[in-house]
Amino acid sequence: MKIRFWPTVLILIVVAITLRLGFWQRDRAHQKEALNARIVAFENAPAQRVGVMPLPLKDIEFHRVLARGEFLPEKVVYLDNRPYNDQPGFYVVMPFKLDGGGYVLVNRGWLPRNLADRTGIESYETPKGEVDIEGIARANASQAFELGSGGSAARQKIRQNLDIAAYAGETGLPLQPFVIQQLNDTGDKLVRDWPAPTLGVERNYGYMFQWWGMAAAALGFGLYAARRAAKKNTDADDPENRASHA
Repeated sequence: MKIRFWPTVLILIVVAITLRLGFWQRDRAHQKEALNARIVAFENAPAQRVGVMPLPLKDIEFHRVLARGEFLPEKVVYLDNRPYNDQPGFYVVMPFKLDGGGYVLVNRGWLPRNLADRTGIESYETPKGEVDIEGIARANASQAFELGSGGSAARQKIRQNLDIAAYAGETGLPLQPFVIQQLNDTGDKLVRDWPAPTLGVERNYGYMFQWWGMAAAALGFGLYAARRAAKKNTDADDPENRASHA
């Protein structure tokens, strides 16, 4: 059977790429499953107390933490475009002055948007004086898609994203390199139904099978086309077929 070089190369490239993309989605799913196992283990471990000593992010991320101190409401930041149950709203992120010294950012929860005024902030409560905060240490207060950095400009109360190091430089506060995702209720009217950090494992497996299905389809099409071409060449070379068409 005569094989045409360039069509064969093209099909092999398509098969190789789709197979690789399938394995990539599989690896992403495995990474999320491993992360989920770590998170479950950390959730069942004793909570770590946050104090003045800096805690490296790599050692504290996803751990349950405890902190005592007071909020600084005058330095609050509202992270925009954070929907909850298809309703637009904000995450309320506020610095927290620790009782032993130092500061940490706390993602206090979700607040619905004032639909009559895009920049209006619905009322919520902030505890006065010292309060205990329980939560999960996270690398950031959630990250939303952003074109450029205009939506996260310094000194704005409403922003798209918040970089911890940049905010520390902006405010002069010696912040811990992580954000506490608050879990306990402090009677503030905020929603703390946090999305799972490993959301989308099933989607990764679905994409994996889609890519591998495309690889199988490309290979099947290539074999079918090769067989058709070989049959056509055989018929053309057959003397009886040539005689019948004479």
